[in-house]
Amino acid sequence: MIQEVSGTRLNKYISETGICSRREADRLIEEGRVKVNGRIADIGLRVTDADFIAVSGKPLKAKPAPVYLAYNKPIGVICTTDLEVPENIVSAVNYRKGRIFPVGRLDKPSEGLIFLTNDGDIVNKILRAGNAHDKEYIVSVDKPLDTEFVRRMSSGIPVLGTLTKPCKVRQLSPTSFNIILHQGLNRQIRRMTEYLGYNVTRLKRVRIMNISLGSLKVGQWRLLNQKELAIITAMLADSSSTVDAEPKKKNHFKQTNAAKTDTSGVDKKRSSRKLKSAFHKKSAGTKPVTGKRLGKKSMGKKKGSGGKSIKRP
Repeated sequence: MIQEVSGTRLNKYISETGICSRREADRLIEEGRVKVNGRIADIGLRVTDADFIAVSGKPLKAKPAPVYLAYNKPIGVICTTDLEVPENIVSAVNYRKGRIFPVGRLDKPSEGLIFLTNDGDIVNKILRAGNAHDKEYIVSVDKPLDTEFVRRMSSGIPVLGTLTKPCKVRQLSPTSFNIILHQGLNRQIRRMTEYLGYNVTRLKRVRIMNISLGSLKVGQWRLLNQKELAIITAMLADSSSTVDAEPKKKNHFKQTNAAKTDTSGVDKKRSSRKLKSAFHKKSAGTKPVTGKRLGKKSMGKKKGSGGKSIKRP
């Protein structure tokens, strides 16, 4: 019988209070600066609200109320929480009531809607492709589009060793289109358009799930209201926050070892026919094939080999 694991991992519990990230919490634990109920804590320990936790000798403050905000990211802002990076998103937003972090990312040359929060559980539920939550973009490119571009973008493009999921693409003007994705591979839209011979000149995210950019000006942010949060909560009700819940998919560009070596049954006979056919073609290019039936012995020898048998591939 499997015993259910209760509580929250200590590094996550500490990060949710807003004092640091999970990685920084791990460092504090490794340095022996975290105590749980008076004892030095170990990495991986699980805790609950009933436990007394102290960091560097100070009691850990209670978890803050969850915060969710929408931000219209300008071009040039980098989606990192590293405050040493001059153009980091945390400093750009300048939220002063606690630590927040971005949900996903928009690359530096891109602009538009991005969420920031202090709720770690919501992040994977929104981002994981298996949960199929919309992210909508308006994209401009460097030359006129055609119907073939729209068809191929919608069907799937080879990106980073996989095939992108089918998506909705609609042409807006000769050089711009609207695209709705359910996944977020690194620089996905830029890579997809480059594969088809185009370069992105402008990329703007205008919607995530039920939240649209609307009239929010570049560089501004706002808190999500209760109605918006209620809809998001309902949309996330059946979403998973773990990678394990998503079924593994076969790589479209790699042949399995089994497929390479399986010659049993019908495949074995087919392989033998192909080998004989290839031998006939090779012989036809050098010397006319006689009416004699090619037996195993003749197939196993090669002219000029001194009669020595050559192993078949």
